[in-house]
Amino acid sequence: MSVDHKRWRVLAVASAAQFLAILDLFAVSVAFPAIAGSFQDAALPRVSWVLNAYTIVLAALLVPAGRFADDTSRKKSFLAGMALFGLASVGCAAAPTLGTLIAARVVQAAAGAVLIPTSLGLALPAFPAREHPTVMGIWTAVAAFGASCGPVLGGVLLLAGWRWIFFINVPVTALAIVAGRRLLPDTPPRPRQRLDLVGSGLVLAATTALTAALVQGTEWAYTPYAAAAFVVLAVLAVVHMRRHPNPVIGFDLFRHRLFSVAVSGVFLYYLVFAAMLLASTLYLTQVWGYSVVRAGLGIAPIPAICVLLSPFSGRVVARIGGRVSAVLGGLTLAAGCGWWIVLASSEPSYLVMFVPGALLAGASTALLQPPLFGSATSLPADRLSLGSAVLMMSRQISSALGVAVLTAVLGDTADLSVTDFRHGWTLMVAAALASALAGLLFRPGRAAPPAPVAALETTGRAA
Repeated sequence: MSVDHKRWRVLAVASAAQFLAILDLFAVSVAFPAIAGSFQDAALPRVSWVLNAYTIVLAALLVPAGRFADDTSRKKSFLAGMALFGLASVGCAAAPTLGTLIAARVVQAAAGAVLIPTSLGLALPAFPAREHPTVMGIWTAVAAFGASCGPVLGGVLLLAGWRWIFFINVPVTALAIVAGRRLLPDTPPRPRQRLDLVGSGLVLAATTALTAALVQGTEWAYTPYAAAAFVVLAVLAVVHMRRHPNPVIGFDLFRHRLFSVAVSGVFLYYLVFAAMLLASTLYLTQVWGYSVVRAGLGIAPIPAICVLLSPFSGRVVARIGGRVSAVLGGLTLAAGCGWWIVLASSEPSYLVMFVPGALLAGASTALLQPPLFGSATSLPADRLSLGSAVLMMSRQISSALGVAVLTAVLGDTADLSVTDFRHGWTLMVAAALASALAGLLFRPGRAAPPAPVAALETTGRAA
């Protein structure tokens, strides 16, 4: 098999991992009533932990998992994560109690935390630097597609029973393992270093506290304590990592200005994107009276246009530059939300009111995400998975924050008006414009790729 063909197969395997991890974050949201009906004394607040536990653990473990993959073997980490994800999916599908289901979701999220940064760390070195924007466009489009089609696929699988939402993962993970063993390149072993177990624990605990506070919101009695714990743990983590000779997150990572700006841009963008997806679903169901499945199909233009445009991301970035592409991405997202503000009405007008804004929002992903996530390649080669993990953690935390802010703005979701959504979309426009401002500061220079394509021929023999 030629290197030219093999690199696209590597990207396909990596994208499958990204799709699974993100899909399972969103697909179960429509299954809450069905899950609650399957177990005795399973009130919806308890069932919500099927989603919350996954969100919290995924965000908390991304950085330690990315660092571990960099320090050991990305290929072995990927294969182990995929196997664990498949086994955890079986555990979710066969769970006899709600507690067992939540525990299996925790394991599934831990596996997802290994897969997401590791898959990107395997895919990018397989391509020359000039094709990184195209790779990132496809990779982020897969994430957007998984997030957007999750409620739709979950609704369809509910026809056969909620357990099929998890069973469907098993054949995909099996195929990915078989293909990964043969196709994925391995990274050369790094010299043994002193592992920062304390730093990893502090980052894990701080991220868990922050995400729990954001996900649970004001209705959770322990939110103030979780927020206070985050502050204390974050301070301890910073103090510790400044002193450790090999910290889990070295501050030298953020001396790369391009990477630091990208982390800020990703945070601001997903603050809007996650809130926008939720607001779109609520608007279609609460204001226009769509069913959950119909609403899921209704937001399909968002991932669809992203998938259509992403293969051209490389050409776009090459022609206009990463900085302009990032700025246009933020402005396009702001324009999409602004369209909804102007034309929102309680009378359904899907093609005129909703679709143009959805297309603009989807196009923004294809413009902004490739250069920002591709900034990980500006880091040293042995920090590619870690850099990707930091970007992913920024995405997860900002997504949780965006949903929390939108929920606070909308208030009681049982009685929502067009005015309530206009308030939410106005805040989204402001945050999207801030992400465009971050794009102005994004000035990628000419950087060597983290690993030459030719290295695939050498490392690929291990596969």
